[in-house]
Amino acid sequence: MQGKVCLVTGANSGIGKVTALELAKMGATVVMTARNRAKGEAAQAEIKAQSGNQSVDLLLADFASLQETRRLAEEFKAKYPRLDILVNNAGLYLSKRLESTDGYEMTFAVNHLAPFLLTNLLLDVLKASAPARVITVSSAAHGGVRMDFDNLQNSRGYSGFRTYGQSKLANILFTYELSERLKGTGVMANCLHPGGVSTNFGSDSGGLFGVVWGLLKPFMRSPEKGAETSIYLASSPELDGVTGKYFVDKIPVMSSRESYKRESWKKLWEVSEELVGLHSPDLVAAR
Repeated sequence: MQGKVCLVTGANSGIGKVTALELAKMGATVVMTARNRAKGEAAQAEIKAQSGNQSVDLLLADFASLQETRRLAEEFKAKYPRLDILVNNAGLYLSKRLESTDGYEMTFAVNHLAPFLLTNLLLDVLKASAPARVITVSSAAHGGVRMDFDNLQNSRGYSGFRTYGQSKLANILFTYELSERLKGTGVMANCLHPGGVSTNFGSDSGGLFGVVWGLLKPFMRSPEKGAETSIYLASSPELDGVTGKYFVDKIPVMSSRESYKRESWKKLWEVSEELVGLHSPDLVAAR
């Protein structure tokens, strides 16, 4: 990983922090993103100290804002001429329906629209740095959920778990379509389920999910174990040329049946382009 530049979103805690730390230990230049400056700077200092690598940068962005997501991409490109690894790790779970700065349902906005926009805005740098990799953290929660294109904003019959599951299904549909669109460019796109990880994720969500999450935490895997697949997808030479796969415990497995509907890949991409205001000729697939 020496000489490689890695961007890890949501890297101030949990599996994102562990991913950033381990990539830094391998000698990569690591660019962390965080929403909160104090927490981000504390994690940055810790990663520098534990890895012995001073090439650990911090960029701030709140993924509940498309404007901040765009600013993040601009700041990154102003500072770095290359990007070898993009890890779309940031995510959230909400038991109650909230809206983002742009008026979209918050879970869908943060878990899907933000990484969709960020990845597309960084595609030119990724292509110029090829071979490069895009890794998106999804979840087994996508199973048993379908993409309800008539209720993407979950304005009717909101369920925190179903909404979260739909956003994680969106991560997989996005990965599969991105992989198709990037064929021949040298940029690989894969996604993963990290397992049930004992982190602060979901701890303040309240409701039944918060209660169940609290009860299950003692039995969950550590952030170090949960980050293993992200680190493997980012760094393993075995994965050169491997793209369009869903991994669990570093092994490619089948995602849900719903996730293989190609018409859903394309439709979600087009809807997402519209929602984030992204219309660029070079993003149109050469099919």
